[in-house]
Amino acid sequence: MSKNYEAIKAHYAASDRKDVDGMMAPITGQTVWTEMAGFPYAGTYVGPEAIIAGVFKRIGEEWDDYSFSLERLADAGSIIVGMGTYTGRFKRTGRTMKARVVHVWDMEDGQVVRFEQFTDTKLVVEATN
Repeated sequence: MSKNYEAIKAHYAASDRKDVDGMMAPITGQTVWTEMAGFPYAGTYVGPEAIIAGVFKRIGEEWDDYSFSLERLADAGSIIVGMGTYTGRFKRTGRTMKARVVHVWDMEDGQVVRFEQFTDTKLVVEATN
């Protein structure tokens, strides 16, 4: 497999271990990370500090048992696509969610240039209200 594929495969393995440093390994100061409009953490974040603060820290604070289950990882050279399912329980409401998701990673030499998330935001937001 390619260096790009291996970097994202390692990112997801680190996510399974709740290893934020491992997750951030392929992220650079110029990585552009976009969470889909309608998602609770919607927006575009640049660099590891902004991504951690805007997405992962908030998920950790607001959800119990939040996870992404990777079902398929496709290697298209400079583009890697991860497909799977988000699950979790929103702490404030106690409601659970299960939503299909696709992650599109634009890569260069094993580093993330751009990330974009596509998910059923309605299912996620229903758990938060």
